Amino acid sequence: MTAKFITIEGIEGAGKSTQLTFIERFLSEKGKDVTVTREPGGTDLGEQIRSLLLTPTSTPMAVDTELLLMFAARAEHVQQLIKPALANNTWVISDRFTDATFAYQGGGRGIDQQRISQLADWTLSGLKPDLTFVFDLPVEMGQQRVLKRNQGIDRFEQEKVDFFEKIRACYLDRAEADPKRIKVIDASQSIEDIQIQLSSILQLLV
Repeated sequence: MTAKFITIEGIEGAGKSTQLTFIERFLSEKGKDVTVTREPGGTDLGEQIRSLLLTPTSTPMAVDTELLLMFAARAEHVQQLIKPALANNTWVISDRFTDATFAYQGGGRGIDQQRISQLADWTLSGLKPDLTFVFDLPVEMGQQRVLKRNQGIDRFEQEKVDFFEKIRACYLDRAEADPKRIKVIDASQSIEDIQIQLSSILQLLV
């Protein structure tokens, strides 16, 4: 079977990291070669750009700069890691991908969705995930989880509630528009209940 590209999305505190580990293990137990990556990041250059994007600064970053840095990291990610892995029949699981840009820079920052689409068309050369999980939960619950981590907050996590409400709404709108690819998971459930849902969806893919 041809290797698949799976992405994981959601607002801050949605529990993506925990479930990413479960998805990796599920696929590995099915005999799949799997590589796990993240955005922004995934490559040496991408990780340097990630630091620029996530480190809090005293001067706000221009929204266009943020958008272009996201796609610069993504272009490198696609060409250096994702496409080569898929060509080698290795399944790829990415913690965030282009849906995050539509949600964060489009929904959250208010950048026109068409501008994001144009950059996506240019940099991705037709690549899109085979399956996307959106872990959804109320913004307040997500923020409480972030604070409980006690790890310090990055430049995005320090944004206000309204910013994340817009992001959440954008994720749900995208899922409604593309239900075959994007599966919304209620992230307020127990970890075990979430994993039962993930297993049933992944089983159809493998």
